[in-house]
Amino acid sequence: MEGERATTDIAINLPTGLHARPAAAFARTAARFRAQVRLKHRGHEADAKSVLEMLALGVEAGATVRVEAWGEDAAEAVSALAALAGCGLRGEGEA
Repeated sequence: MEGERATTDIAINLPTGLHARPAAAFARTAARFRAQVRLKHRGHEADAKSVLEMLALGVEAGATVRVEAWGEDAAEAVSALAALAGCGLRGEGEA
């Protein structure tokens, strides 16, 4: 694991938790970066670029997840994911 590291905690304030549509928005955003990005919840972790892995975490409404990234643009990746969560995890073009 080379390069910078960045971590933040994100509250999932969606009535149905981290379900398919917001997980897809999260994965699309994470995929824009070269950094490795992992999502951690209740002792389990997933690749934040994989919708299926994130869905397997079973993140419920009101939960807090930890986002960890490492690589040359880790801080930017974590910042973008935190901003996405701040706007309700809607992807581009979604209302």
